Amino acid sequence: MNFPNHGAPGEGCAGACCLRVDRLCVKLEEDTILQDISFHLHCGEMVALIGPNGAGKTSLFQSILGQIPYTGKITFERPGTGPSRPLIGYVPQSPAFDSRAPVSVLDFFAAAISPWPVFLPVPISLRTKVQNCLDRVQGGALLDKRIGALSGGELQRVLLAMALEPLPQILILDEPLSGVDVEGEHQLMELLQSIRREYDLSILFSTHDFQTLPQYADRVMLLHRGLRKIGGPAEVLQSPEFRAAFHLGETRKGGWSV
Repeated sequence: MNFPNHGAPGEGCAGACCLRVDRLCVKLEEDTILQDISFHLHCGEMVALIGPNGAGKTSLFQSILGQIPYTGKITFERPGTGPSRPLIGYVPQSPAFDSRAPVSVLDFFAAAISPWPVFLPVPISLRTKVQNCLDRVQGGALLDKRIGALSGGELQRVLLAMALEPLPQILILDEPLSGVDVEGEHQLMELLQSIRREYDLSILFSTHDFQTLPQYADRVMLLHRGLRKIGGPAEVLQSPEFRAAFHLGETRKGGWSV
C-alpha cells in the first residue's frame, strides 16, 4: 500500500534527501497521544521505533501517512527539488485472513494494484506483473497460494511486495516481525537490508524484538508519547530512558531485571 505524504512545507536537510518531522503533536479529544516529536529520516537509513504498548507508535505512522490530524510539520526534501510529497509504502501489522477463503495471493495482489474485476480471471500481463513484484521480495513461489494459508513470514513478504509497488521513497512497517518465527525474522530483516541498499529507501519500522536492533538498525527511537531517546541501538537500549519506559531494573551483565 502506498500513500502520499500530506505534510506542510518546511526547511529541508542539507546534503541528502530526508523526511523531517518537526514538533509533531497528536491529540484525541482531551488525551495527548504524541507530544513535541522531532526527528529526521534520511535516504538509505533504517530506523527502528520502539516503546511500550500505547506509546503512540501507530499514531506516529498514521500521522506521517496523513491518516489522522496532527499539529507541527512533516516535510520531505530531495537535493535540488525543495519540499515535496513522497510516495510512502506501508506494511500494517499482519491482518487476519480466513484460512478457508479461496482467495489466492494473485487475486489479492491484483485487486490491490489494479482495477481489474476480482470475479474475472487475471490476465497474463497482470499475472506477470504480480509475479515480478513478488520476485522482488523472494516470494515468487507464493503467487498461487491461498492468502489465508500463508505463514506469518510469507504474509509479510506479500504485504512488503505490495508496499513496494510502485517503488516508494519511504517504507514504513508496523511490527513486521510479529507472528514471524526466529529464522523468519532474520530472513525478513536481511531482505529489508537488501531492499534499502538496492533502492536507497528510507525505512522506519516498529518492533518489540530488541535483539535484532544492533545488527540491523542504524538508529533507534524510543517513543513514549514523547521522543524519549534517539541514537544508536546500544546507546538507546542501555539508557536510563529505556529502563524507565519498560519498567526495568538496573543492568546486570548486559541484561535487565524487572
